[in-house]
Amino acid sequence: MKEIFEIKNKIIIEKMLDEQEYGTLAICANNKPYSLPINYVRMGENIYFHGSKKGRKIDILKSNCLASFSVVEAYSLIASYMSSKENLACPATQFFKSIIIDGHIEFVDDYVEKTRVLESLMQKLQKEGKYKPLDASVYKKAINATTVYKLVPRELKAKFKFGQHLTQERFNMILGHLRKRGIQKDIQTLKIMQELRDDL
Repeated sequence: MKEIFEIKNKIIIEKMLDEQEYGTLAICANNKPYSLPINYVRMGENIYFHGSKKGRKIDILKSNCLASFSVVEAYSLIASYMSSKENLACPATQFFKSIIIDGHIEFVDDYVEKTRVLESLMQKLQKEGKYKPLDASVYKKAINATTVYKLVPRELKAKFKFGQHLTQERFNMILGHLRKRGIQKDIQTLKIMQELRDDL
């Protein structure tokens, strides 16, 4: 990763993790990789997941606890002509935010911790509430039947690519094209481009 794209601000990283609904969990057994899109919630440094007690995912995790988790938020597609006057395809790209976390999986057996995780997940995904809190006795059977596990991070890398590496001329060309196209995603991209450029 080019250093200019790397984000190290913990507050910015945690904000992105908290805002996204799902990511991709990558695991491996017997040299066969397996990845799956999955809901999650961040609590402290750890990333928590939940699901069935049986299945391919659980079998793999019991044989190999190493895992990698990625979260991506896509922004504007940048057509090649937006930053080049030479009619080449090469400059075509997409701006984005991404986080990759490598670590190991630990299963959560403690009922209180499981309840806290599932409550946090509900608060994240159903912000309007309108449900009985998960510590109610009515959930005991369901919680006991649910597997909760966490990714304990060993390494985290955040990459935000918004043209920080471009010359001022090419950067300005993209700004002009995005303003002209003006869809909602372009407006969001313009804001971040300027913020990251100002930080350089």
